[in-house]
Amino acid sequence: MATFMYEALNSAGKPQKGTVEAGTTEEAIQRIKAQGYYPTSVREQAVKKGQGMAAGEGAKLKKKRGMGFGGVSAKILTTFTRQLSTLQDAGLPLLRSLQILESQQRPGKLKNILIGVCEEVEGGSSLSEAMSKFPKAFNHLYVKMVNAGEIGGVLDIILQRLAEFMEKSQRLKRKIRGAMVYPVVVIVIAGLILSGIMWFIIPKFEEIFKDFGVALPALTRGLIFTSRWFAGSNPGQQIPGILLSLPAPVVLFILWKLVRKAGPGRAITDTIILFSPIFGKLVRKTVIARFTRTLGTLISAGVPILEAIKITKETSGNYVFEKALQKVYDSIREGEGFAAPLRESKTCDAIVVNMIDVGEETGELDAMLLKIADNYDEEVDVAVASLVSLLEPLMVVVLGVIVGVIVVAMFLPLVAMINSLQGGGI
Repeated sequence: MATFMYEALNSAGKPQKGTVEAGTTEEAIQRIKAQGYYPTSVREQAVKKGQGMAAGEGAKLKKKRGMGFGGVSAKILTTFTRQLSTLQDAGLPLLRSLQILESQQRPGKLKNILIGVCEEVEGGSSLSEAMSKFPKAFNHLYVKMVNAGEIGGVLDIILQRLAEFMEKSQRLKRKIRGAMVYPVVVIVIAGLILSGIMWFIIPKFEEIFKDFGVALPALTRGLIFTSRWFAGSNPGQQIPGILLSLPAPVVLFILWKLVRKAGPGRAITDTIILFSPIFGKLVRKTVIARFTRTLGTLISAGVPILEAIKITKETSGNYVFEKALQKVYDSIREGEGFAAPLRESKTCDAIVVNMIDVGEETGELDAMLLKIADNYDEEVDVAVASLVSLLEPLMVVVLGVIVGVIVVAMFLPLVAMINSLQGGGI
């Protein structure tokens, strides 16, 4: 006797899943019909490893997994999601679709994970259950949306929506990162030029000033001290300052990560970032676009609203918005509305709260949330462009001040030398 897994419809047309014991597929179908179900899919359950075969034989049949390092990139995962949606829309069986996509993947993390997902699905697990066992590739949001698609029988549509969601999220990140390339490059080049001045130019001027024996102004002495510290030539200095300056950004980044992992550290840093004068507006618009798109996509996929808010809270990426969404969660659980606690938190603009309020009243909350996300995506584009246009003159002014200070510090002693020579000549 073998175990057969089946998918069927009951007398009311609702999908049913289960297993029956039978000798053949035809016998299994007869037993399913005897229970009052109309079978739509019947397949023999895969024999578990070690049952019905020697351990060595099971190892031979199992597909080998290659070595994979690191995580799965968002771009690769988005492509996989889009392709799986296309195959499901074409009517291919789920397991066959997964096997096709696994076979065309290059050796790496995703290929190894897809091998595991295929094994889980072949063993009787649903796709969402199989994916939940590989959180490094499929996060909580991804699994819940797939689960909603399975329950509603619209997996292809949900995968398409999920792919669109991921593509828009990546597009937003690319725009922000691309806008930051120019300022970073300018800062790096300016740092290299200033380092060259400190290392090569300032010591030459110091030798000239020593030869003439001129009393140096405080500004010049400070600049010479900084140059010596940079080169490691100050009395008693063991390590050149340049060796401390180079790893400074990495050290600061690590400290930032450690602070955010500490208890109140994440709350403090997120609050500071959100209310900072220059980057605060951009961060706020980005988080609003992210959480409204996530929540709208989940609700439109059929995920219950409390579960959708919980997932959105976990993926919002900002402590302040997490607290606000927790208040929304508590409010809805007690039978109250969405907009009131969000308005009290003062995290979102009035237009966002009002649009959500209208969405609740009309029963189109998911559509309204997605409209907010689209609108804020455009506002983020404008904010990024404005920030870049602001940073360009700001960097020019800062660099001009630094260079001006260096020039003044070097020319003050020269002016004193000229005056002393003119006085001596008279």
